[in-house]
Amino acid sequence: MDLFFLKKLVGFLLMPMSISILLLVTAAILWSSSRKWSYRAAISALLLLVVLSTPWVSDRLMAPIEESYPAFEKHHTPIDYIVILGCGHTTDAKLPPTSQLKPCSLQRMVEGFRISKLHPEAQFITSGAALGDPTPNAVMVKRALMSFGVPSKKIYVESFPKDTKEESELIAPRVKGKQVVLVTNADHMPRSVTYFKLQGVEVIPAPASPWVKGLEQEKNWSYYVPKVESLKQTSHAWYETMGRIVQFISS
Repeated sequence: MDLFFLKKLVGFLLMPMSISILLLVTAAILWSSSRKWSYRAAISALLLLVVLSTPWVSDRLMAPIEESYPAFEKHHTPIDYIVILGCGHTTDAKLPPTSQLKPCSLQRMVEGFRISKLHPEAQFITSGAALGDPTPNAVMVKRALMSFGVPSKKIYVESFPKDTKEESELIAPRVKGKQVVLVTNADHMPRSVTYFKLQGVEVIPAPASPWVKGLEQEKNWSYYVPKVESLKQTSHAWYETMGRIVQFISS
Protein backbone atom coordinates (compact mmCIF):
# COMPACT_ATOMS: atom_id res chain seq x y z
CA MET A 1 0.00 0.00 0.00
CA ASP A 2 1.23 3.52 -0.82
CA LEU A 3 2.71 5.12 2.33
CA PHE A 4 1.08 8.48 1.62
CA PHE A 5 -2.35 6.85 1.28
CA LEU A 6 -1.76 4.80 4.43
CA LYS A 7 -0.92 7.93 6.46
CA LYS A 8 -4.09 9.64 5.25
CA LEU A 9 -6.19 6.56 6.01
CA VAL A 10 -4.84 6.21 9.55
CA GLY A 11 -5.32 9.94 10.13
CA PHE A 12 -8.93 9.72 8.92
CA LEU A 13 -9.70 6.75 11.19
CA LEU A 14 -8.39 8.64 14.21
CA MET A 15 -10.57 11.71 13.64
CA PRO A 16 -13.31 12.45 16.23
CA MET A 17 -16.14 11.79 13.76
CA SER A 18 -14.60 8.48 12.67
CA ILE A 19 -14.17 7.38 16.28
CA SER A 20 -17.78 8.31 17.02
CA ILE A 21 -19.02 6.31 14.03
CA LEU A 22 -16.93 3.31 15.11
CA LEU A 23 -18.44 3.55 18.59
CA LEU A 24 -21.95 3.65 17.13
CA VAL A 25 -21.22 0.63 14.94
CA THR A 26 -19.88 -1.15 18.01
CA ALA A 27 -23.08 -0.27 19.87
CA ALA A 28 -25.16 -1.78 17.07
CA ILE A 29 -23.08 -4.96 17.00
CA LEU A 30 -23.31 -5.39 20.80
CA TRP A 31 -27.04 -4.65 21.00
CA SER A 32 -28.15 -8.28 20.97
CA SER A 33 -25.32 -9.73 23.08
CA SER A 34 -24.59 -7.04 25.67
CA ARG A 35 -27.05 -4.18 26.13
CA LYS A 36 -24.90 -2.63 28.87
CA TRP A 37 -21.81 -2.25 26.66
CA SER A 38 -23.98 -1.25 23.70
CA TYR A 39 -25.45 1.63 25.72
CA ARG A 40 -21.99 2.63 26.91
CA ALA A 41 -20.60 2.73 23.38
CA ALA A 42 -23.57 4.77 22.09
CA ILE A 43 -23.42 7.23 25.00
CA SER A 44 -19.64 7.61 24.56
CA ALA A 45 -20.13 8.43 20.88
CA LEU A 46 -22.78 11.03 21.71
CA LEU A 47 -20.74 12.65 24.46
CA LEU A 48 -17.64 12.77 22.27
CA LEU A 49 -19.54 14.55 19.48
CA VAL A 50 -21.31 16.99 21.81
CA VAL A 51 -18.19 17.98 23.75
CA LEU A 52 -15.86 18.29 20.75
CA SER A 53 -18.48 20.24 18.76
CA THR A 54 -18.71 22.98 21.39
CA PRO A 55 -16.92 26.22 20.43
CA TRP A 56 -15.61 26.69 23.98
CA VAL A 57 -13.82 23.33 23.76
CA SER A 58 -12.62 23.58 20.16
CA ASP A 59 -11.14 27.04 20.71
CA ARG A 60 -9.15 25.84 23.70
CA LEU A 61 -7.83 22.87 21.80
CA MET A 62 -6.82 25.01 18.82
CA ALA A 63 -5.55 28.20 20.49
CA PRO A 64 -2.24 26.75 21.84
CA ILE A 65 -1.39 25.56 18.32
CA GLU A 66 -2.21 28.81 16.54
CA GLU A 67 -0.65 31.13 19.11
CA SER A 68 2.84 29.80 18.33
CA TYR A 69 3.46 32.55 15.76
CA PRO A 70 2.05 36.08 15.36
CA ALA A 71 0.64 37.52 12.14
CA PHE A 72 3.25 38.67 9.63
CA GLU A 73 4.20 42.35 9.55
CA LYS A 74 6.57 44.16 7.20
CA HIS A 75 10.06 42.82 7.77
CA HIS A 76 13.08 45.02 8.46
CA THR A 77 15.12 43.38 5.67
CA PRO A 78 14.24 42.52 2.06
CA ILE A 79 12.49 39.20 1.46
CA ASP A 80 13.79 36.82 -1.20
CA TYR A 81 10.95 34.29 -1.36
CA ILE A 82 7.33 33.93 -0.30
CA VAL A 83 6.65 30.19 -0.07
CA ILE A 84 2.98 29.19 -0.24
CA LEU A 85 2.43 25.61 0.84
CA GLY A 86 -0.12 23.50 -1.02
CA CYS A 87 -3.57 22.56 0.19
CA GLY A 88 -6.21 21.70 -2.41
CA HIS A 89 -8.50 22.67 -5.27
CA THR A 90 -10.95 21.28 -7.81
CA THR A 91 -10.25 22.06 -11.46
CA ASP A 92 -13.28 23.56 -13.20
CA ALA A 93 -12.57 25.57 -16.35
CA LYS A 94 -15.87 27.44 -15.99
CA LEU A 95 -14.61 29.12 -12.82
CA PRO A 96 -11.82 31.64 -12.18
CA PRO A 97 -8.73 30.17 -10.50
CA THR A 98 -9.60 31.72 -7.12
CA SER A 99 -12.96 29.92 -7.12
CA GLN A 100 -11.32 26.60 -7.97
CA LEU A 101 -9.15 26.76 -4.85
CA LYS A 102 -10.33 25.12 -1.65
CA PRO A 103 -10.67 27.59 1.27
CA CYS A 104 -7.28 26.64 2.76
CA SER A 105 -5.46 27.25 -0.54
CA LEU A 106 -7.34 30.51 -1.14
CA GLN A 107 -6.50 31.73 2.37
CA ARG A 108 -2.81 30.97 1.88
CA MET A 109 -2.74 32.57 -1.57
CA VAL A 110 -4.40 35.77 -0.29
CA GLU A 111 -1.97 36.00 2.63
CA GLY A 112 0.96 35.49 0.26
CA PHE A 113 -0.37 38.22 -2.02
CA ARG A 114 -0.80 40.56 0.97
CA ILE A 115 2.84 39.99 1.93
CA SER A 116 3.95 40.67 -1.64
CA LYS A 117 2.42 44.13 -1.34
CA LEU A 118 4.60 44.75 1.71
CA HIS A 119 7.63 43.20 0.00
CA PRO A 120 7.33 43.64 -3.78
CA GLU A 121 10.96 42.53 -4.16
CA ALA A 122 10.05 38.97 -3.16
CA GLN A 123 9.47 36.10 -5.56
CA PHE A 124 6.86 33.39 -5.00
CA ILE A 125 7.26 29.65 -4.69
CA THR A 126 3.99 27.73 -4.87
CA SER A 127 3.91 24.04 -4.07
CA GLY A 128 1.59 21.05 -4.11
CA ALA A 129 0.95 18.00 -6.28
CA ALA A 130 -2.17 17.13 -8.26
CA LEU A 131 -3.41 14.36 -5.92
CA GLY A 132 -6.20 13.04 -8.13
CA ASP A 133 -6.88 16.33 -9.89
CA PRO A 134 -5.58 17.00 -13.44
CA THR A 135 -3.84 20.19 -12.27
CA PRO A 136 -1.16 20.39 -9.56
CA ASN A 137 -2.18 22.63 -6.68
CA ALA A 138 1.00 24.65 -7.16
CA VAL A 139 -0.07 25.51 -10.71
CA MET A 140 -3.59 26.49 -9.66
CA VAL A 141 -2.27 28.80 -6.94
CA LYS A 142 0.09 30.35 -9.51
CA ARG A 143 -2.88 31.00 -11.82
CA ALA A 144 -4.76 32.63 -8.95
CA LEU A 145 -1.80 34.89 -8.17
CA MET A 146 -1.51 35.83 -11.85
CA SER A 147 -5.20 36.77 -11.87
CA PHE A 148 -4.27 39.30 -9.17
CA GLY A 149 -1.61 40.77 -11.44
CA VAL A 150 1.51 38.92 -10.27
CA PRO A 151 3.83 38.33 -13.27
CA SER A 152 4.36 34.68 -14.20
CA LYS A 153 8.16 35.13 -14.09
CA LYS A 154 7.98 35.96 -10.37
CA ILE A 155 6.35 32.60 -9.48
CA TYR A 156 8.31 29.35 -9.22
CA VAL A 157 6.28 26.15 -9.12
CA GLU A 158 7.03 22.96 -7.19
CA SER A 159 4.33 20.62 -8.46
CA PHE A 160 5.56 17.27 -7.07
CA PRO A 161 5.38 17.40 -3.23
CA LYS A 162 2.43 15.44 -1.80
CA ASP A 163 2.78 16.58 1.82
CA THR A 164 4.57 19.12 4.00
CA LYS A 165 7.63 16.96 4.57
CA GLU A 166 8.19 16.58 0.83
CA GLU A 167 7.60 20.31 0.32
CA SER A 168 10.37 21.17 2.77
CA GLU A 169 12.75 18.65 1.17
CA LEU A 170 12.18 19.93 -2.37
CA ILE A 171 12.06 23.66 -1.63
CA ALA A 172 14.96 23.82 0.87
CA PRO A 173 17.81 23.60 -1.69
CA ARG A 174 16.50 26.67 -3.54
CA VAL A 175 15.92 28.87 -0.48
CA LYS A 176 18.68 27.87 1.93
CA GLY A 177 20.52 30.97 3.15
CA LYS A 178 17.80 33.31 1.86
CA GLN A 179 15.16 35.42 3.58
CA VAL A 180 12.08 33.22 3.29
CA VAL A 181 8.50 33.89 4.36
CA LEU A 182 6.53 30.68 4.86
CA VAL A 183 2.78 30.92 4.29
CA THR A 184 0.37 28.26 5.50
CA ASN A 185 -2.69 28.12 7.74
CA ALA A 186 -2.08 29.08 11.37
CA ASP A 187 -2.88 25.61 12.73
CA HIS A 188 -0.47 24.02 10.23
CA MET A 189 2.39 26.46 10.88
CA PRO A 190 4.22 24.84 13.85
CA ARG A 191 4.64 21.52 12.03
CA SER A 192 5.64 23.28 8.79
CA VAL A 193 8.30 25.44 10.47
CA THR A 194 9.80 22.34 12.08
CA TYR A 195 10.02 20.50 8.76
CA PHE A 196 11.93 23.40 7.20
CA LYS A 197 14.23 23.65 10.23
CA LEU A 198 15.06 19.97 9.82
CA GLN A 199 16.18 20.84 6.27
CA GLY A 200 18.39 23.67 7.55
CA VAL A 201 16.08 26.54 6.56
CA GLU A 202 15.05 29.24 9.05
CA VAL A 203 11.78 30.67 7.79
CA ILE A 204 9.75 33.74 8.76
CA PRO A 205 6.28 32.38 9.62
CA ALA A 206 3.22 34.03 8.08
CA PRO A 207 0.19 32.20 9.51
CA ALA A 208 -3.00 32.58 7.49
CA SER A 209 -6.64 32.56 8.64
CA PRO A 210 -6.55 31.33 12.24
CA TRP A 211 -9.62 29.46 13.46
CA VAL A 212 -9.56 31.19 16.87
CA LYS A 213 -10.37 34.89 16.91
CA GLY A 214 -11.35 37.17 19.79
CA LEU A 215 -10.91 34.46 22.41
CA GLU A 216 -10.88 36.95 25.28
CA GLN A 217 -14.00 38.78 24.14
CA GLU A 218 -17.26 38.27 26.02
CA LYS A 219 -19.29 35.42 24.52
CA ASN A 220 -23.05 34.89 24.34
CA TRP A 221 -24.92 31.64 25.04
CA SER A 222 -24.37 30.25 21.51
CA TYR A 223 -20.66 29.91 22.27
CA TYR A 224 -21.52 26.94 24.49
CA VAL A 225 -23.83 25.19 22.02
CA PRO A 226 -22.46 22.43 19.74
CA LYS A 227 -21.81 23.45 16.12
CA VAL A 228 -20.65 21.51 13.06
CA GLU A 229 -17.95 24.09 12.31
CA SER A 230 -16.51 23.64 15.80
CA LEU A 231 -16.27 19.88 15.27
CA LYS A 232 -14.34 20.60 12.08
CA GLN A 233 -12.02 22.92 14.02
CA THR A 234 -11.49 20.27 16.69
CA SER A 235 -10.67 17.72 13.97
CA HIS A 236 -8.00 20.05 12.55
CA ALA A 237 -6.48 20.56 16.02
CA TRP A 238 -6.56 16.80 16.58
CA TYR A 239 -4.93 16.13 13.20
CA GLU A 240 -2.15 18.66 13.72
CA THR A 241 -1.43 17.34 17.21
CA MET A 242 -1.10 13.80 15.87
CA GLY A 243 1.08 15.09 13.04
CA ARG A 244 3.44 16.81 15.48
CA ILE A 245 3.70 13.64 17.57
CA VAL A 246 4.60 11.61 14.49
CA GLN A 247 7.04 14.32 13.41
CA PHE A 248 8.74 14.25 16.83
CA ILE A 249 9.03 10.47 16.84
CA SER A 250 10.30 10.20 13.25
CA SER A 251 12.84 13.02 13.55
